[in-house]
Amino acid sequence: MAMAIGNDGDGEDEVNSTINTTPLVDVMLVLLIIFLITIPVVTHTVPVKLPSETNQPYKTKPENINLAIDKEGQMFWNEAPVADTAALFEKLKKVAVMVPQPELHIRGDQNAQYKYVGKVILTAQRAGIAKVGFVTEPPPRGG
Repeated sequence: MAMAIGNDGDGEDEVNSTINTTPLVDVMLVLLIIFLITIPVVTHTVPVKLPSETNQPYKTKPENINLAIDKEGQMFWNEAPVADTAALFEKLKKVAVMVPQPELHIRGDQNAQYKYVGKVILTAQRAGIAKVGFVTEPPPRGG
């Protein structure tokens, strides 16, 4: 049995292909120490008493108009019944001149015919209401 120890005698050393990480670790430790020493100096600030904040709204936002329509086509202005579209038009004209103008939120019954909702939208448009939205029921969670 023969065992090869050392080089084979031709005088050439083998090439070591691994990276020596010791100098890299030394440099990184020195940089870490430098940063740890200099950060408290950089974050030191001059103590000053800052003014307190006061938050007062400049303009008050008007209440939104909730208009409900049931399946028979009856309209309810913030829970109060409205006789017909002519009465609704008069109420909406008074609200349309307010600055800022409130939003009209329509809550239509699922079984209501579209013509009832369409009449309300047309009346709001004729009265000059700029923002009309529909209130819907959100879908159940997870689906």
